[in-house]
Amino acid sequence: MARTASLSGFPEWLPQERLVELHVLDTLRKTFELHGFSSIETRAVETVGQLLRKGEIDKEVYGLSRLQDDEGEAAKQGSSDKFDPNALALHFDLTVPFARYVVENAGYLAFPFRRYQIQKVWRGERPQEGRAREFTQADIDVVGDGELPFRYDVEIALVIAEALSALPIPDFRLRINNRKLAEGFYRGIGLTDTAGVLRSIDKLEKIGADKVAGLLKSELGATDEQAALALQLATIRTEDTSFVEQVRALGVKDDLLEEGLSELQQVIEAAVQRAPGKVVADLSIARGLDYYTGTVVETVLVGHEQLGSICSGGRYDALASKGNRKFPGVGLSIGVTRLVSRILSQELATASRAVPTAVLVALNSDDSWSAAQDIAAQLRGRGIATEVAAKAEKFGKQIKFADRRGIPFVWFTDDDGKHQVKDIRSGEQVDADPTTWTPPEEDLHVRVTTA
Repeated sequence: MARTASLSGFPEWLPQERLVELHVLDTLRKTFELHGFSSIETRAVETVGQLLRKGEIDKEVYGLSRLQDDEGEAAKQGSSDKFDPNALALHFDLTVPFARYVVENAGYLAFPFRRYQIQKVWRGERPQEGRAREFTQADIDVVGDGELPFRYDVEIALVIAEALSALPIPDFRLRINNRKLAEGFYRGIGLTDTAGVLRSIDKLEKIGADKVAGLLKSELGATDEQAALALQLATIRTEDTSFVEQVRALGVKDDLLEEGLSELQQVIEAAVQRAPGKVVADLSIARGLDYYTGTVVETVLVGHEQLGSICSGGRYDALASKGNRKFPGVGLSIGVTRLVSRILSQELATASRAVPTAVLVALNSDDSWSAAQDIAAQLRGRGIATEVAAKAEKFGKQIKFADRRGIPFVWFTDDDGKHQVKDIRSGEQVDADPTTWTPPEEDLHVRVTTA
């Protein structure tokens, strides 16, 4: 992690670091599949018009063009390429491509459709810790046809809590709110531009309460009392359902507010029972993107809050549609690269070795290479990762090669066909049979251990 990248914002891991990332990815995949989520992969490229449906992110989108366009085409497009809705760009998240995928494949999917998707995305941000221009996300969503029971909002939060608990990361908190609760409250105090209020509240942790109050008054026409009430709502944070009474104590009445209170209460009640200590009701969470319609989630690592959210998302009822047919959904996205960057920079976890190889088969002579390959095949056939030395150097050099690679065992076969295997860490060397020998369980595969 100390090396300098030749191009900032595009992280590249060393082999031992990559093994940590693969452990994270495999753990997430296994957890998602245990809960019945199917894997899909969408194309890396979407049209600009499709991508910009999400909101004000046009400055972050990487547009695509050939290095040399046809002269006529280039002249026709001129300098307006980035505003052409049919131009191509790299996707900056996985939610918008997934919405398109659902619409185009609706006739082939069984609803409610449960999907997970682990892919690279690209975003033109200023690189810093936790923010890269190319990064991996791991998403899960459940999408319905026409309707989607609210119970899936509860389930998604529990699945993510289970997945994150299995990773080599510090303790975390899912901070959950509900857009209906927030919008109903703002409407109840007379602020009709609820989307504008949400965008201002979403800046609370970045700019502070005083500046948010100023925005509410200058940009949305809020009175001092309205701004104060909106900020009072945002200060409510509980680890149980006591937030309900705290909201009602503010004296605001609205049907949408009551609906949101009920939904958030269901999520928190389930979390208290099934993921105790991992979820809080946090009424400051706004998620500034306009397509969220209910549950909204952001997740922080305890003690690493400055890193920002490592997992976010929520309920969307109108992101995907086909004519009069609506596909409501709920989903969450884990910032895998952000997590792995913090794991590596803080040495929160390490891989037990730099390569998957457990055994190096040494050569007595160059003529023994074919026989060594036979031994390697026998070991691999029983799931033992094995390499064969390329040259019949002195055994000391072959052992040093294994040591540099991080390979724990070296296999020797003498001219009489007798086999021995050496643990180069301890120096212990024992007789071995390639049809039965197996390394200790802890050495069979690369292990990722926490600090």
